[in-house]
Amino acid sequence: MNKFQSTINLVGRIAIATLFLPAGIQKLIGIEGTIAYFGSLGLPALAILVWVVIAIEILGGLALILGYHTRVVALGLAIFTLGASIVGHPFWAAPQDAAFIAQLLFIKNMAILGGLLVLSSSGAGSFSLDSRKSKA
Repeated sequence: MNKFQSTINLVGRIAIATLFLPAGIQKLIGIEGTIAYFGSLGLPALAILVWVVIAIEILGGLALILGYHTRVVALGLAIFTLGASIVGHPFWAAPQDAAFIAQLLFIKNMAILGGLLVLSSSGAGSFSLDSRKSKA
């Protein structure tokens, strides 16, 4: 990857991380509300699941920004995004007045999933911890 591609890759990693890092921090700050929301979705093992989701979002977002184990992290976040989209934005089961917004959020997440898959296949570029590690 040349410097231009690596710069665009870095900007892209930061942009994608803006979905995960702030979401994880908000879930952590409002942990009681997060637990209540997950409970309203009928999710199992709330005490564990909430902390796992927070860890995935915060640590995954930071790993993307830093370019740390980028290929694996991006693939993991893609799988996580697919699952979160199916559970959190089931537009096919939403009431008619809420279906449009749920579908929009689902489709947005599919676009993010696509970006994560591309990142998983391309790697982090020169401006990353992955690049530093491979040079050492």
